[in-house]
Amino acid sequence: MSEEMLTISDRIQHKLDDLTRAERQLALSILENYPASGLGPLTALAKDADVSVPTVARMVQKLGYKGYPEFQAELREELRAKAKNPIAKHDTWAEAAPSGHMLNRFTEAVIDNIRHTLGQIDPIAFDASCDLAGDTDRHLYIVGGRITHTLAEYLFLHMQVIRPNLTHVQSTSNSWPHYLLNAQEGDVFIIFDVRRYENNTLKLAEMAHARGAKIILFTDQWRSPVHQLATHSFSSRIVVPSAWDSAATTMLLVETMIAAVQNLHWEETKERMEELEDMFDQTRLFRKFT
Repeated sequence: MSEEMLTISDRIQHKLDDLTRAERQLALSILENYPASGLGPLTALAKDADVSVPTVARMVQKLGYKGYPEFQAELREELRAKAKNPIAKHDTWAEAAPSGHMLNRFTEAVIDNIRHTLGQIDPIAFDASCDLAGDTDRHLYIVGGRITHTLAEYLFLHMQVIRPNLTHVQSTSNSWPHYLLNAQEGDVFIIFDVRRYENNTLKLAEMAHARGAKIILFTDQWRSPVHQLATHSFSSRIVVPSAWDSAATTMLLVETMIAAVQNLHWEETKERMEELEDMFDQTRLFRKFT
């Protein structure tokens, strides 16, 4: 993946193992309040991280920038991209639209997003999140927003078949606080939140976290503020030649999680599937051709 495609957060994650103790302290401080943490003066960033000014200058160079001004300029560009509405995103693509059919251009962008995303994901963390999602001793809450509720519904529909003890929560509904009444320490919240991050989703995550719940977050390359509360956070690249962001990479992760959780307790899942199929037969929901 080319350096131009990486966010500053990506660069920091890639370089963590190569940083000195002070530089790592600075890096973690930046990530804790990313991207706002790097928008102030260099001296303010150094003070907030409790490191020296030369430490900031050295780390910025290790990330591939000539100096702090260049680092800040790219950070501001990330913020502009993060805040774009659909019309602004379309205009950006229209200005530099490459030749070729949209099918090819869109597919190439999605494939590139998938490759980049998979290169950033820790398989151990993903497996751990699947273990949490499949643990029937924990109540599972699945939360989506204005657009991402479609991903949440898709995951919930499959998890309903795979395991008991789960709830679908729409953070855009005014009744979502009701669901928190039953949330207990150790329960699991799978939350979807991408750019134009929703205030309701963050508040729900804060309250669930305060009750001792585990949070698994599916977000974008800029990361929802919910990531600071998440036990596991998975960032997908979502930019495509469209006024809308792409859910293709996130859907790939969701379907992979479904497959993984399904296999964790296959015998129990198989029994649930067989029972459900029997119900379908009784209700004649689906047409049979034999």
